[in-house]
Amino acid sequence: MIGSIIGVGVANALIYGRDGTTGVNWSRAVEIGYSLLLSPLFGFGVAGALILAIRFGFGKAKIEPTASDQPPPWRTRAILVLTCTAVSFFHGANDGQKGMNLVMLILIGTIPNAYALNRSLSPSQIERFEAASKTASQVIANKASGYDVIGDPRSAVELYVSRHAIDEGTFPSLAILVRTVGEEFKQYGSIGRMRPSLVAEIRNDMYLVSESLRLLMRDRSSDLSADDIAKLRDYQSALDQATKFIPLWVKIVVAIVLGCGTMIGWKRIVVTVGERIGKARLSVAQGACAEITAAATIAVADGFGLPVSTTHVLSSGIAGTMMASGAGLQWRMMRNILLAWVLTLPAAMLLSGGLYWILSRYLAAQLLR
Repeated sequence: MIGSIIGVGVANALIYGRDGTTGVNWSRAVEIGYSLLLSPLFGFGVAGALILAIRFGFGKAKIEPTASDQPPPWRTRAILVLTCTAVSFFHGANDGQKGMNLVMLILIGTIPNAYALNRSLSPSQIERFEAASKTASQVIANKASGYDVIGDPRSAVELYVSRHAIDEGTFPSLAILVRTVGEEFKQYGSIGRMRPSLVAEIRNDMYLVSESLRLLMRDRSSDLSADDIAKLRDYQSALDQATKFIPLWVKIVVAIVLGCGTMIGWKRIVVTVGERIGKARLSVAQGACAEITAAATIAVADGFGLPVSTTHVLSSGIAGTMMASGAGLQWRMMRNILLAWVLTLPAAMLLSGGLYWILSRYLAAQLLR
């Protein structure tokens, strides 16, 4: 999914005559790339270290696979159920973000009046937004003193978001956008009373302001004080409450879909992970260590808002336990897995970008008829 989004972003920038690098927030993309690259290495090392700890603490026999097909004792099964549950929970918390965001993109694109802005904001949250907007407007207006806006203020703010370079139009243009959003909220009193034709436009302005504030608070050239940053961060949080929300029913639907998908496709993954990565049969200790490592890795990534692949982390964790136990790896299978990991991202970028290019051209041609 990450590759698909990057491909569409690059294609969109090229279609509208801009540099392809401006269609994607590359700083965020690099962070995601690091998380996808480093998480399997982390899983490999930590799972291997856990197996070595068990081996030195309890003996080699504890990490050897059993020859019998009989189920393990109930205590061992309870441990496996707990570790599997932890992996499932954090897998849903991480992979569920991608599904929920995709559903919200579709809803915002097709039914913007209902889902472009959070209509469930309470009166107290609206009051907080108006107060934070007024405070942030003063901070930005002080920075904009002495400069004038030429043309559409959105263009100058979009230019800053894409290039990350402050110019004489950044602060005055941003001040106008912040003031415009605040006036609209004050005029209508709540999102539910806004004109339907205005909702999508206001959401775009709010999202643009939020992104520009996020960059400004990190930009040393903005010369913002600690007090200014605190005020802007409070305002950005209020903006995100109104734009970056997910209804409860979307969360439930995505959770059900993830569960059904796992129920249908589990066998092929289990056979590959459990029997084809290592040269020996997967032992109970190895499975538990890999699952604990996967759950912890995904939980940390989820805390930082970074997407990781559960399959990547779990597979590398099992590979780490096989190496640490001395069983060895099936290198042909590992080569195939690594090739799939490496080729998936560029293939998704090319496919999604190409489809977006073709469909955009087709729709534009239809509109011109």
